[in-house]
Amino acid sequence: MPQLTDEAAPEAVLSGAAATGQVATGDAATGDVAPDTAVSGAAVSGAAVRAGSAPGRDSAAGTWMTPEAYGASRAALWTGAVVLVTDTDGRILVQSVDYRSDRLLPGGAVDAGESPSAAAAREVREELGVDGRYPRGLAVDWIPADTPGFPAAMGFPGEILHVYDGGTWTPDRITAVRLPAQEVTGIHFAEPADLPALMDAGDARRALSALRARINGSGAALLEDGRPTVPTALDRLGVLRTRRTPLHGAWHAGPVPARLPVRDGRGWLFAPDGRVLLLIARATGAAHLPPPTAAPVAGAFPLGYRYGDGGRGDGPGDAETGAHARTAARLTGLPPAADPAYARLLATPEQVRELSDWGPAGAHELAAVHAARTRLCLPAPTRTPPTELPESATRW
Repeated sequence: MPQLTDEAAPEAVLSGAAATGQVATGDAATGDVAPDTAVSGAAVSGAAVRAGSAPGRDSAAGTWMTPEAYGASRAALWTGAVVLVTDTDGRILVQSVDYRSDRLLPGGAVDAGESPSAAAAREVREELGVDGRYPRGLAVDWIPADTPGFPAAMGFPGEILHVYDGGTWTPDRITAVRLPAQEVTGIHFAEPADLPALMDAGDARRALSALRARINGSGAALLEDGRPTVPTALDRLGVLRTRRTPLHGAWHAGPVPARLPVRDGRGWLFAPDGRVLLLIARATGAAHLPPPTAAPVAGAFPLGYRYGDGGRGDGPGDAETGAHARTAARLTGLPPAADPAYARLLATPEQVRELSDWGPAGAHELAAVHAARTRLCLPAPTRTPPTELPESATRW
């Protein structure tokens, strides 16, 4: 069953013009509107509302309704608000509750007279004991009335669910969480790819779509049953649907020392606008930096390398893993795509990091990447949705 608290949803939302609470009479075509009658919305809905008259001698041709009939004809939906929070490793906060077995994002029903963003802040405060404001929307989802899992006695009419950006919480803020005496029994941070196994299917789709919208950085996504109405490249390729490969080794600047074996080499290859080349495996949605030889480049130099598991104890030892070398260079063009198994995208360095699991040392690598961009005399890129490149050759 989709996101639902044990609270009743006290307020039904009227869609379209009826949601404004305005009332209009008279002739919508002439603009003669009385301010104290029911919603016309004729220009929007095609229904002209005329109080005190019936179709005939003095009424315009076409459909008409009394204010009461028009109001009764509008669809009523529940309204809810949830908050998407990640930790510094890009995992998503989900909570266990005492009234269902699957996990939920923090959030719940919007109360009567309450704005969705105010409801989001109230729910996080009530459920996690953390104060905050969440003005940035990530997604607005339409949940259909026939969604499986709702008891018939509930009379579920459908729901509009707002997903807000709760940001990235530091360990100190996570430690400050205080659970209530009932309802929420625990929280943990889940790898994005694990959400379908932990959550209702629609809730998992919605959370992943909202996370991709955050990475895209282009505003809230419009969803229908968790699916974007206008999918971006990240949506089409299904990024984050499989677990990210941890790479938590400490960051070291410069070339790999001769005494260390090199396990693999990847390139931070910059386009003229400051974005970098990123490969997405079509079969899995996994994101990879390309090898440094993936395209013709200029100004290449060794940027640094990763080594070990960063002291976290969650990976093989140094001798087993070897060094993960990184090269920086400026792209001069792209050859035709050599491997149809991979899509080629341009993304900002921050987006590359957010699609990866690099641990705390990821911040050090990202700083080195921007220093390399400056050295190559390239601009700081603006965050926009990653662009999928054609399979044909490209020159700059």
